[in-house]
Amino acid sequence: MPANFRLLRHSRALTRTHKAAVAGAATLGAAALAFTAAPGGAHTTTSADAVAAPVRIGSQPVKDVKADVTDQLAGGSVKIQAIEAKKQAAAQHKAQAAARHKAEAAARHKAEAARQAGKAASRSAARPQMQTVAAATSYGNNLDGWIRQSLAIMRQHNIPGSYSGLHRNIMRESSGNPMAMNGWDINARNGIPSKGLLQVIQPTFNTYHVPGTSANIYDPVANITAAANYAAHRYGSIDNVNSAY
Repeated sequence: MPANFRLLRHSRALTRTHKAAVAGAATLGAAALAFTAAPGGAHTTTSADAVAAPVRIGSQPVKDVKADVTDQLAGGSVKIQAIEAKKQAAAQHKAQAAARHKAEAAARHKAEAARQAGKAASRSAARPQMQTVAAATSYGNNLDGWIRQSLAIMRQHNIPGSYSGLHRNIMRESSGNPMAMNGWDINARNGIPSKGLLQVIQPTFNTYHVPGTSANIYDPVANITAAANYAAHRYGSIDNVNSAY
């Protein structure tokens, strides 16, 4: 093999070795330079450690501070919500109390109105009765008063008859004497004489007696009213009677 060929090959090998040595030397130099630049007694870190370590403020990482602020904000929001809920509950309770008071006041007003209406109805019901008594006492104790009072009672019981019809028959039967009694006709011979203003026998009086009047056949008003009731049933009205009936 020629000498120059071996020399060329050797030269190429040295070149690769030289390159490796140079790279190693550069690395060691950079490390030495970094070590030399660090303050005395300080801990030396690599560039990888410097990049990976989190930035700290005080003794806590930034991410922990951010979490604390978020928690505080969340806690404040919960407190605000609780306060608003209490306010709403208080307002609702107040509204319910006001509605309840209003309903109670309305019920009291309604009850009072009903009570006043009841009183008014009672007074109204009592008033006609008082007027009736007053009117009854205003009738004279004579034939005119007896006839008028009888007519008032007849109207209450829907018994037909007029003043003239009653007066005409009374004058024919008894001449206006409430104590008159027939002692000679067939009724008298049978033991049931005709009595009173309209000469009514006792069985007829008992049958046609009008409630609210005296049970005494000689009572003028009771006698007239019972006789008019009997005549209404048999003749249609006392006005249709013109003779003994």
